[in-house]
Amino acid sequence: MPFLPATGIRVVMRMVGILSQFVEKNPPGMALFEEKFVPLDAKNVFCTKLLPFTMKKVDVILGLQWGDEGKGKVVDVLTPRYEVVARFQGGPNAGHTLEFGGEKYILRSIPSGIFQGGKTNVIGNGVVLDAILFREEAEALAASGHDLTRQLVISKKAHLILPTHRMLDAAYEAAKGSSKIGTTGKGIGPTYTDKVSRNGMRVGDLLNPDFRAIYAKAKARHEQILRSLNYSYDITELEAKWFEAVEYLKRFRIVDSEYFVNGCLADGKSILAEGAQGTLLDVDFGSYPFVTSSNTVCAGVCTGLGVAPNRIGEVYGIFKAYCTRVGSGPFPTELFDETGERLCQLGHEFGAVTGRKRRCGWLDLVALKYAIMIDGVTQLIMMKSDVMNDFDTIRVATAYEIDGARTTEFPYEITDGVKPVYTDFEGWKCDLRQCRRYEDFPEAFRRYVEFIERETGVPVKFISVGPDRGETIER
Repeated sequence: MPFLPATGIRVVMRMVGILSQFVEKNPPGMALFEEKFVPLDAKNVFCTKLLPFTMKKVDVILGLQWGDEGKGKVVDVLTPRYEVVARFQGGPNAGHTLEFGGEKYILRSIPSGIFQGGKTNVIGNGVVLDAILFREEAEALAASGHDLTRQLVISKKAHLILPTHRMLDAAYEAAKGSSKIGTTGKGIGPTYTDKVSRNGMRVGDLLNPDFRAIYAKAKARHEQILRSLNYSYDITELEAKWFEAVEYLKRFRIVDSEYFVNGCLADGKSILAEGAQGTLLDVDFGSYPFVTSSNTVCAGVCTGLGVAPNRIGEVYGIFKAYCTRVGSGPFPTELFDETGERLCQLGHEFGAVTGRKRRCGWLDLVALKYAIMIDGVTQLIMMKSDVMNDFDTIRVATAYEIDGARTTEFPYEITDGVKPVYTDFEGWKCDLRQCRRYEDFPEAFRRYVEFIERETGVPVKFISVGPDRGETIER
């Protein structure tokens, strides 16, 4: 970040508009540094960095449920407002689906801003990267006219998913038996395990002349674990593809992403940080142990991109008008009846990456308010409102009953004894996809939206009424 010179037209021009607002309220010879007025003298002119509030902040977009909320579409819609889009955590288990121009795209590792021309996209240090899947994804996008080598930078500190990580993932799940977590089998969990145990391989290792030796050491350690689990495997073909793929990775700019991102902020560039999965899958705050292996919450932006907490701006929280979950784990409002099946079919609730059928249920406000609190959400984005166009009654869980006591707090552990307490709403019984303004929505739907706003204390600023990027209404 540049320092203030003693004189200079550029600095004066940037500051005059800001300081003029305070001239009448503050003594002469004072300036706003570090968000307070201090004497303006030669020492602090030379040594104080540019005013914190003149720097751009990182806006964040997060899922507030168990993932699959529609983050990819929203990032694509918001990207025109930003110059940089950055992924800060997760791996190729993301399945961000975008639809526009009659085409459908699914992004696993690559930020969802890639389709907006001229934008810089960043894979941050908090991401774990499978070189094979990344190459497949990048080459498919290149074939459709999107040259990622000019738009995408990759953090040196992002960790690499090795072929043996996939084997470990399968072996660990097999060993759990009926207690399976329901992973995607992509090797993501074992990669994060290596990361926190300080045994991981990073993208920056690709630039090391001893890269093969580093890989061999990591592979040998994994093979020892696999032998102890009596797990049979053959990675000969997978390994060959992986080595080809890591060579492909070298075509991209591999950077110290923390300096890159903070440099963008210092240059006045607007940044949107994109998360994967959802808040309720966070390794610390989610429905443990049925969670992912990274921090999906807003705090993960700081560790996953290397930005300070005071550099976080708007926090966009995305949720479906109902709830879904993939894989194992607790789900208080899950529906096992015809209504649940209807939500699944109407919402096309099948995993973009795995194809697995998603479990469906009513909106859970207990969980939603918990996620909003953890993430510091400033604006809400409601997705898939149109899925419930034809329901007579819409239900929302506003509390839980646990052992006969009612609570509005998300519990330490969700068991079969947790029973949702519902508030019922009249269905809107019309096609929301025909609406283009909030005022066009039927009264019943507006009551539903405004109830959510009152309960959460956060405005619903965007409402999606269909899969296309144009079917998003901003209030």
